[in-house]
Amino acid sequence: MTSMWRTCGWVLMGSALILALSLGVRHGFGLFLSPMSAQFGWGREVFAFAIALQNLIWGLAQPFTGALADRFGAAKVVLVGGILYAAGLVCMGLSDSAVTLSLSAGLLIGIGLSGTSFSVILGVVGRAVPPEKRSMGMGIASAAGSFGQFAMLPGTLGLIGWLGWSTALLVLGLLVAMIVPLVSMLKDKPLPVLGHEQSLGEALREACSHSGFWLLAFGFFVCGFQVVFIGVHLPAYLVDQHLPATVGTTVLALIGLFNIFGTYTAGWLGGRMSKPRLLTALYLLRAVVIVLFLWLPVTTTTAYLFGMAMGFLWLSTVPLTNGTVATLFGVRNLSMLGGIVFLFHQLGSFLGGWLGGVVYDRTGSYDLIWQVAVLLSLLAAALNWPVRERPVARLQAAASAA
Repeated sequence: MTSMWRTCGWVLMGSALILALSLGVRHGFGLFLSPMSAQFGWGREVFAFAIALQNLIWGLAQPFTGALADRFGAAKVVLVGGILYAAGLVCMGLSDSAVTLSLSAGLLIGIGLSGTSFSVILGVVGRAVPPEKRSMGMGIASAAGSFGQFAMLPGTLGLIGWLGWSTALLVLGLLVAMIVPLVSMLKDKPLPVLGHEQSLGEALREACSHSGFWLLAFGFFVCGFQVVFIGVHLPAYLVDQHLPATVGTTVLALIGLFNIFGTYTAGWLGGRMSKPRLLTALYLLRAVVIVLFLWLPVTTTTAYLFGMAMGFLWLSTVPLTNGTVATLFGVRNLSMLGGIVFLFHQLGSFLGGWLGGVVYDRTGSYDLIWQVAVLLSLLAAALNWPVRERPVARLQAAASAA
């Protein structure tokens, strides 16, 4: 028992550090929108499209990297992902056109993120931690990713001010390269075969025939739309409201800070309450927070309060959504199935990031996108409500036989 918990602790620590680096650097991409757009004379749509493409590529690659991690262990997948992520940051720092920006920030970093972020890493945690502690373990790992978002933002802003945006990206590339040695902490192996092992096709057919799988996926679409729109465009939105640029950075840092408490709390509550009902409550609260932010005068105080409240709700959806998938279908194919659900998150991320830039360039305002974000919150709440947290018949039969 002691050996098992020592292994779990080692895996949790490695997973947490990798998520902190991967998500911490990604969370600061919105800080590069203004300096890069200003230097090259781009509208906001050019940078927004590159980040939107990043999220789309990330989502499209995620089921495949997840399937590879499930079948062959996560270490090799994370290793390749870390190398591509670091290379993408270096190439992004050397970008001087919309094409090179899309290839680096969009393609390379998108693939890199698919191998170093939630679906693969939480699959590792799900296999390492006992079932009764799985939701909590995912919450702890997700909270570490949130800490990375909080810690990296001030450092990223400082690097941009000190070295300029290009050199700052090169430094971040070196930092992300630290993921490579951290791979040794992921003691993840495919689960042993017990009786008939599901093929990938069988796992996909089982999930695709389950209504709860699709409801979770479409609800996660909304999460992606909101977090990427806010993460990319909020700093510029606050500058448009005549607030200093440092306010936007502080708000993003507050989102990262309060996200730590939110993801940990969600993981803790997910082990005690219905995870789909908790997801419904989270999306309803997001709608309330956004409406209040738009209704109240935009000041430094209201911006900071928005960051705190939205941060608490930011990635709290992740351990709850992945935990529900694990409960429904088991953990053997968790990285792949979680990756498919995450694909929908990234489709929403693509639209949230890109449409934010398109609508602003066309109308000079983000008002329409804020309104869409509120309506989508209500839709996600309605989608998650009917999901029932019961294992599929295959798992119930296996439990009875045992």
